Amino acid sequence: MNVITLLTPKAQVACLNEEWTVRQGLEKLRVGGYTALPVLSREGMYVGTVSEGDFLWNMLDDQNNTLRSMEQRPLKTIMRPGFNPAVSVRVSMADLLDQAMRQSFVPVVDDRGAFVGIVTRQTIMRKLAKPQIKAEHPSDMALA
Repeated sequence: MNVITLLTPKAQVACLNEEWTVRQGLEKLRVGGYTALPVLSREGMYVGTVSEGDFLWNMLDDQNNTLRSMEQRPLKTIMRPGFNPAVSVRVSMADLLDQAMRQSFVPVVDDRGAFVGIVTRQTIMRKLAKPQIKAEHPSDMALA
């Protein structure tokens, strides 16, 4: 098993742009019902991940947290450095699992650092559980 077999491709992943405002990012998070989303540069490079908590702490820490101020502030100003680092498409399964234990999704980049998609913890669990489920529930075909 490798990371490509578990990958949700970029085209199917909701992402934010680092040049968006805090309000734009918050709206996309809310409308989609997400708790965290990858943030990309204009060139498609992975910049980081922003979570609900990042928005919340920013609102609590900022004295001026009106909608107007959120329309002025760039999204990249609330991002935590080093939060949810990306892995290479060449990552080992052990390293991928280690990363997935800490976050609900793992961003994946190619050799140039361009974002190619994510691997979700749920996808990993389903893939690992599938052989176990088959072993516990033999096919009804054998009874026919």
